[in-house]
Amino acid sequence: VGEDSAVFRLGDQRVVSWAYFGGILAVVLYGLNVLWIDPATGFGTSFVDAVAAVSDSHEVVLLLLTIIFAVVHSGMASLRETGEKIIGERAYRVLFAGISLPLAVSTIVYFINHRYDGIQLWQVQGITGIHELVWLSSFISFLFLYPSTFNLLEVAAVDKPKLHMWETGIMRITRHPQFVGQVIWCLAHTLWMGNSVAVAASVGLIGHHLFGVWNGDRRLASRYGEAFEVLKKRTSVVPFAAIVDGRQKLPEDYYKEFIRLPYITITALTLGAYFAHPLMQASSYQLPW
Repeated sequence: VGEDSAVFRLGDQRVVSWAYFGGILAVVLYGLNVLWIDPATGFGTSFVDAVAAVSDSHEVVLLLLTIIFAVVHSGMASLRETGEKIIGERAYRVLFAGISLPLAVSTIVYFINHRYDGIQLWQVQGITGIHELVWLSSFISFLFLYPSTFNLLEVAAVDKPKLHMWETGIMRITRHPQFVGQVIWCLAHTLWMGNSVAVAASVGLIGHHLFGVWNGDRRLASRYGEAFEVLKKRTSVVPFAAIVDGRQKLPEDYYKEFIRLPYITITALTLGAYFAHPLMQASSYQLPW
């Protein structure tokens, strides 16, 4: 009853659409830098300073930044149907991204800059195999975290945005891959850093995605009704649970649902992000957040 996820047919692509996507991405990144990131012109530093004024605790500030992002992100997602009726699907997508993205950047940069400032609870970085375990867990987490790469042109509002009810690929493993991916990422990084800041980040992020599980199901049920109830019965939130108990029947060529460009792209970007860690950290350290 759902849609086949991660389908990408080269013959269906339009060069002009991807040219628009590249142009929009460039404008968004430039605007984000000027209006938010650059301390000389943007509002990001004032925003982080205002939140940091609430407490001297990095854990509290990080939780507050996460909560602010979560409320805005989930709140606007909940109001999507109403908002789209008022200003249209594309305009609402732009508004949603324009508000959510700066808040996400502030939270990420603050986490990077203060990730080792908390109370050390344990230290396992010197134990053989821990780095490899954390690396592998983080790699796997990104395969779950970003099903939005299935429809990049919709994310940028080049194509008309839709509320999709995916059913194939990673959705067979878990109906909420972003929640599962976030839990894996949080557990891996909390194990590696072993301090109170990492714990605070994990509590905030997992809490936000737990709400997203309920809210996502609610929105899909509202949009698709009985069709979603059918899908819900043969999928699970807990990874592999529906497969193990027989509710999810895998086709013989199930593996082919992963041999698609979006999954290959996620793999490449995940590897790239790992090797770009020093660059990401250096960029974050330049901001007084």
